[in-house]
Amino acid sequence: MTLTKKIAALTPLTLALLLAACGSGNEASNEAAPAGEHAEGTANHADEGKIVLTAEQIASAGIQIARPTVGGGGTLDLPATIEGDPQGTQVVSAAIGGRVVSLTRNLGETVNRGQTLAIIESREAAQLKGEVEASRARLALANSNLAREERLFAQRVSPEQDVIAARTAATEARIAYQQAQGQVSAAGGGGGGLNRLGITAPLSGQVIARSVVLGQTVAADAELYRIANLSSVSLSLNLQPADAGRVKPGNSVLVTAPGRQAQARISFVSPALDAQTRLVPVIATLDNRAGQWRVGESVTASVQLAGGGGANVVSVPSTAIQTVEGKTVVFVRTREGFQVVPVTVGDTSGSNVIVRSGLKGSEQIATTNSFTLKAELGKGEAAHED
Repeated sequence: MTLTKKIAALTPLTLALLLAACGSGNEASNEAAPAGEHAEGTANHADEGKIVLTAEQIASAGIQIARPTVGGGGTLDLPATIEGDPQGTQVVSAAIGGRVVSLTRNLGETVNRGQTLAIIESREAAQLKGEVEASRARLALANSNLAREERLFAQRVSPEQDVIAARTAATEARIAYQQAQGQVSAAGGGGGGLNRLGITAPLSGQVIARSVVLGQTVAADAELYRIANLSSVSLSLNLQPADAGRVKPGNSVLVTAPGRQAQARISFVSPALDAQTRLVPVIATLDNRAGQWRVGESVTASVQLAGGGGANVVSVPSTAIQTVEGKTVVFVRTREGFQVVPVTVGDTSGSNVIVRSGLKGSEQIATTNSFTLKAELGKGEAAHED
């Protein structure tokens, strides 16, 4: 093999180490010799996953060292969807069938509770309002008869039984009038004409859907509008069953979308898996008084996780994680260089990865350029086998 090909075959770390060794003179060579028995490089690779390097060699290879992050439970990044608050969304429907003769609100407009949204004209409305007027007249007549009988009884002209009968008739008339008013109120009320009923807003909010046009004939219970109070919206997301136990109502959620961020709070963690996805549905509540979040929008939710077993959670940068011989490992700094340590990893926590086991959190580990250690370890093992 030519010299050029040999140089090209060297890993970045080996090349950096050779250059450092060549530049240090005879004295540096004498100091590096006891560190290992391999003649090809300045790093010694033992069977136990050790890599022997000096501080100068580590710096030359651009390897950065840091301690793991310890504390809290970390976060879990998930896709989520903005939904309307179920308790703040209301369908406005027609209680009776008829023709739509007036629509007072369009999509996106704000309404207050009790405002008239639509007017429906129908024969049923005329019957309902006619019954109200008839029952009112009967009540007025019954009250008049009761007053006359009470006066005659006081003058000892009429017997007491006539007063009792008049009082009963007045009570029945009042009940009939109240029932007639209740039927009109249930259907809508108002409308401005004997054959018209007005449909009012059941809550204050914003019109998010309108299902009819002027002149359209609608059936009873047909949807006319949909109103939502969007000052508070819901965040819908799904968790793996293994993660759901670390999320509780009240946990913080950072909601992120292009150009926007806001804090939400977990309000519900389902005790059952979704039958289709086999995931755990979770709902968070998000303040939307500024109107910056839209129903149906896709966002990223960073859910704050609770630490397991009362211990602080250890996390490391994702660049510190490598795979060696099918095992997930990190490179822990030792006096002689580095030691390969197998770890069990969990959720992604932003740019970090949660380490469930293998690290205590007090170690120093290779973060940036840890892949060069993996390459050097593989090269050293191959040379040892030869």
